[in-house]
Amino acid sequence: MPEDHRGRTSPETVTAAASGTWRLGDLTINRLGFGSMRLTGRSAFAAGSTSDRERSIAVLRRAVELGVNHIDTASFYFSALRSANELINSALAPYPDDLVLATKVWPGRDASGEWWWATPEQLRGQVEENLRQLGRDHLDVVNLRVPPSVGTGSIADHFGALAELREAGLIRHLGVSHVRPAQLAEARAIAPVVCVQNPYGLEASAAQEEVLRASGEAGIAFVPYFAIAGAGREQGAVAAEHETVREVARAHGATPAQVRLAWTLGRGPHVLAIPGTGNPDHLTENVAAGALRLTEEETAALNGARSGG
Repeated sequence: MPEDHRGRTSPETVTAAASGTWRLGDLTINRLGFGSMRLTGRSAFAAGSTSDRERSIAVLRRAVELGVNHIDTASFYFSALRSANELINSALAPYPDDLVLATKVWPGRDASGEWWWATPEQLRGQVEENLRQLGRDHLDVVNLRVPPSVGTGSIADHFGALAELREAGLIRHLGVSHVRPAQLAEARAIAPVVCVQNPYGLEASAAQEEVLRASGEAGIAFVPYFAIAGAGREQGAVAAEHETVREVARAHGATPAQVRLAWTLGRGPHVLAIPGTGNPDHLTENVAAGALRLTEEETAALNGARSGG
């Protein structure tokens, strides 16, 4: 991997392969993937949010050129004029053989953008909506996105409905999202689970750490979202970055976002990353983060920063 005279990797030369690989069932993917939500604008959920269509398509094609073969999406990722699934279809179909598209169901949005939550019987319609938008006859991975209102309650009825769609051939692999360890165990008792997609980053709570550990113990991919945004969530990274993150970034000639991604990937070989952006320069930087290796001292300092030490 080419480096500059200070031993730092040049971002333009790095591909997603530098992050290493993991398997989602029988599908091998690079650990550094791509989240499609921001392709529709600053936030897919913000009123009036929009994006430049050609730029978004160019970002998707560049991501694949850089070795990204895991793209996270959803039919409810849309803004006034843009749909993430439609952009992916337009940019990448016919799809590369190694490209894994992961989507999610249970939440939905009507044409006006209002949220609704599917019954188990309505999940098939949501799966078919993703199939139509993506131009696929099956979905590689479907995550059951658990609503906050469920809390620690059972997800058996909804996950069982997805398991039936898997048996019917509409879905290749199943995952769960926004779950607790007990819900992960409940789902695994019904059908194989290949990934857990939960919020996680440097500011992760003890409860979020527990899910990461449970996933690793089960040999299941842990796919965090908001790894860069942290408390900013859908709106993106907050302006005030922790000084320790800035110090580590300066030491590597990297950005704070790259340090956050590198720290996240360092949490275990089963941990993936799906940073999203509609900016081609940020895309290159995010992919390059897969080659950033933090020292034990830097990791310890970041761990101390997250705990207030």
